[in-house]
Amino acid sequence: MRQTALVLKPEDREKLQVFRSKGLHHAREVNRAHILLALDRKLPEATLQTLLGVGRTAIWRTRSAYCERGLDYALYDVARPGSPRDYQTDQEAKVAALACAQPPPGAKRWTIRLLTQAARKERGLKQISRESIRRFLKKRLQALAQSNVVHRTDHRRIPRAHVRSAGALRQALRCR
Repeated sequence: MRQTALVLKPEDREKLQVFRSKGLHHAREVNRAHILLALDRKLPEATLQTLLGVGRTAIWRTRSAYCERGLDYALYDVARPGSPRDYQTDQEAKVAALACAQPPPGAKRWTIRLLTQAARKERGLKQISRESIRRFLKKRLQALAQSNVVHRTDHRRIPRAHVRSAGALRQALRCR
């Protein structure tokens, strides 16, 4: 196997040593740091493949990324855009407002099916699925649970002074 030389800059070598020894990093990033340092020490690629459990292409890509664009590009993954959102926040807010409104006549409370039917009558939500509505509401509930919600804590607490005997316990319960 042909070995391509890689010589790290002294400051990059130092950064990689610190990178490997401190902090929490993804396994891929640590492997890339190991690859770069091993290539700098002129270790054979076959040894790298067996020790790190990486393929020939991972070594080649890491080396070429370092040579082309530098250390940060070689270590970290480029952010991926992902798929665009199907519904914007104003449409999510419409569904949440609908869920907070009075249920339709003949129903005691909103169900996902009823919300779906009502939401499909709104502009911009003609094709919304039941699952999308469920996810919107779940997201809203999680946001509410994290906010400063005050929960009732006075579940008939008994003062410590009254917890001496069963008679005192009965007396404390009668007083409340």
